[in-house]
Amino acid sequence: MIKHLPDNHSNNFIKLRNTLISATGKAIGDYNMIEEGDTVLVCMSGGKDSHAMLMILLALQERAPINFKLIAMNLDQKQPNFPADILPSYFEKLGIEYRIVEADTYSVVKEKIPEGKTTCSLCSRLRRGIIYTTAKELGANKIALGHHRDDIVETLFLNMFFGAKMKAMPPKLATNDKKNVVIRPLAYCSEKDIASYARQMNFPIIPCDLCGSQENLQRQKVKDMLNAWEHEQPGRVNNIFRAITNVEPSHLADFNLYDFKSLSQSNTDDEDPLFGDISNEGAALSLASHEGSRIEFLRN
Repeated sequence: MIKHLPDNHSNNFIKLRNTLISATGKAIGDYNMIEEGDTVLVCMSGGKDSHAMLMILLALQERAPINFKLIAMNLDQKQPNFPADILPSYFEKLGIEYRIVEADTYSVVKEKIPEGKTTCSLCSRLRRGIIYTTAKELGANKIALGHHRDDIVETLFLNMFFGAKMKAMPPKLATNDKKNVVIRPLAYCSEKDIASYARQMNFPIIPCDLCGSQENLQRQKVKDMLNAWEHEQPGRVNNIFRAITNVEPSHLADFNLYDFKSLSQSNTDDEDPLFGDISNEGAALSLASHEGSRIEFLRN
């Protein structure tokens, strides 16, 4: 069986691992992602995120006060030079139940999408259908995807920039047929921490030659923008994610979420963040005048 820790693990690695496990456990608890008796289909692309997700879920399975089953699944999309033997061998060493599904979605995507256009949309729709079918066949009622905090924030900006909609990836959602629940256990984990963990665990990473190599992905441009922001002000991406979890509909403009039409008298929750409470305007102006005088005094 594959170890949960590398042979040369350090105190820093143990701290990192515990941080990821703690964040994942909190996300699962906050959104009630996994319950007693669940069968969770863990979708494995072979990338760093899905590898980290599987290992963390295995660690949580050992210590959780509830019983749940994990089944690893990989979709072999018949990409050229895909190393089909790597993941089955890895799952067997890990001692986990798994299912390899073969479906030539690669040829479908290459046929339907013109050269130079991004393939992600069609590819994801094809994968989603196969995953839902597999979950049904295996009796899995939860489907775990490896999207992390940064993926969620990137999706928010992609939908704002190109879809004119304030929408991200929810940590938990029901499928359209209501037969499955999709969960994202890594929703509270940063990509930086996951990447560091994956490197030290030396996972057998399989790159995606279909979408991962595309240079014109808008998602990559958004990622670069967020990375620049994070470099300028560390913690900014986390603050954006926290904002997604702390929404005030009365301070946005969606009349489907908040009854602006019936609003006739302001209350504390509806105060304009720019102007504040109008009844205290006089006191505010007086304070501003006082502060202005004090600053002028200090300058002199």
